[in-house]
Amino acid sequence: MKYYIVDVFAQEKYNGNQLAVFVDAGSLTSHKMQRITKEINYSETAFITNNESREGGYDVRIFTPAQELPFAGHPTLGTAYIIQQEIVKQPVEKVTLNLKVGQIPVTLHYVDNSLELLWMQQKPPIFEQIFATKAIAQVLNLPIDDIDSNFPIQEVSTGLPFIIVPLKTLAAIKKAKVNLEKCFELISNTEAKSILIFCPETYHPENNLNVRVFCDYFGVPEDPATGSANGCLAGYLANYAYFGADSVDIRV
Repeated sequence: MKYYIVDVFAQEKYNGNQLAVFVDAGSLTSHKMQRITKEINYSETAFITNNESREGGYDVRIFTPAQELPFAGHPTLGTAYIIQQEIVKQPVEKVTLNLKVGQIPVTLHYVDNSLELLWMQQKPPIFEQIFATKAIAQVLNLPIDDIDSNFPIQEVSTGLPFIIVPLKTLAAIKKAKVNLEKCFELISNTEAKSILIFCPETYHPENNLNVRVFCDYFGVPEDPATGSANGCLAGYLANYAYFGADSVDIRV
């Protein structure tokens, strides 16, 4: 079968978060898709199950090495890129993906007919339970003082839920190390199975936040770059006016 390897959230090739995209994959069973994804062993693999649009969108399924997801960010962007480049084969303003979570539109921007940038519109954020600082500190092997008590630790979803954890410093971000026993104990009672930690100190001055995302439950110990989790983070930042306003335009 034909498939493509796409580097998403990358400044150059062989960077960012890798994605395998299979085209015309409608003949594959769910079991075969899962086995292929485990074999490739990227954070996710996407399967375009119908190369013809249906209800204005293209049917796509997304898998991690461990299981299928209703939505994921970098596979949405990478798959939209492949649909435009290899299926549509002409400039279009929008590509819509039909995912388990529903339709996700991706807007495409061109410079001199060359595709430069893709923006996805995630579902509106849903805010769920708030977590005790001590429990999360134990999961991350961090002192309680490393967690920013000015903001809550909360489960947020824009299609795929994450536990959002505000930290104070880049040093805290760098030393975080997931205690798997504590982590799986925590998520046994939560819809969210992954954790995003963030802080306002960054490696590069042009960025606003530094982020790490841990997804052991899905067979991905740490996601190199993530769209779904950052969508949840954006909702969190706006909801709690982290930057002093209820709108957010930042670089992570």
